[in-house]
Parts: sequence; structure tokens; C-alpha cells
Amino acid sequence: MFCPHCGKPNPDDAQYCSVCGRELNAPAQQAAQEEQNKSLNVAPVQYAGFWRRVLAVIIDGLIISIVSVPLTWKFKFDGFTLSYGFGMIIQWLYFSLFESSFRQATIGKMAIGIVVTDESYRRISFARASGRYFGKYLSAIILGIGFLMAAFTEKKQALHDILADTLVVQK
Repeated sequence: MFCPHCGKPNPDDAQYCSVCGRELNAPAQQAAQEEQNKSLNVAPVQYAGFWRRVLAVIIDGLIISIVSVPLTWKFKFDGFTLSYGFGMIIQWLYFSLFESSFRQATIGKMAIGIVVTDESYRRISFARASGRYFGKYLSAIILGIGFLMAAFTEKKQALHDILADTLVVQK
């Protein structure tokens, strides 16, 4: 038997390599563990459907409006550009901070019971959440088709989800 780690020969009944000291049957144990994992009854992932996402966006839009209208009202007198920029910063921070938090969801998504994850179903970073947010502008620029993609793609991903390698799944 040859060690899978260092390649040196060992007796057939050896459990550990005589040269590097590592376990010789680790691949067999790993295969057994993988087989055991397959036999577990794990519920399949349910991707969040288009209409659930729309409802979450409506809730988030109401919350953002309630917060941002009073805050941007002062800036409306100083010009449209300043008001728009301030509103955009509020939205960016709202979506990026909530989606990268331990809750993985905005208030609207929490109310609907959906979360944002990466492709491995882990929490996303603030940078990835920011990329996802700014990707929404691209989804909007192409006449909203980027958003509609969530109704037709296999994993229910909108364009900004594909660009950021994220998923929106049922909690």
C-alpha cells in the first residue's frame, strides 16, 4: 500500500504511514462519510419565487420611503442631484448592511421568510451585497428584464444575483 499523501510504500495492514505519519485509509473514511451524508434526509433548497421577491421589494420600498423622504426633504431645496444621491446612499446601505448581516435579509425579506446567500448557501459579505445592489441598476437599465429573469431561471436568479453569485432562498 502506498501513502496517498507522500507516496511512500507501507505494509498492507498499516494504519499510518511509516514516513509521514498520516492516516493511510483517510480516503476510505472520506468516502464512507460522503455516503452517510447522502443518506441523510436533507430538505432540498427552495429558491424564492418571483412574486415573493416582488412582495419583499414592496415592503422594503415602503420602509425606505418612510425613512428617506424626511431625510432627503431638506436636500430637495438644494437641487435634485443632491437629493437623488442621498437617497441612493440610504438604499445602498439599507440593502447591503441587512443582506450581509447575520439575518441575511432586509426587513421585507424577513417578513416574507426569504434570505440572500452565496452559491454555497452561506452569508454574503458586505462587498458582495454592495455588488448585488449596484447590479440592480443594470437590471433596471435593460428595461427591467434583469429583474424578470428571476421568474425564468433555474435557480430563480435575477441578473444582479447572477452577477454577484448570490441566491435568494426560502428560510
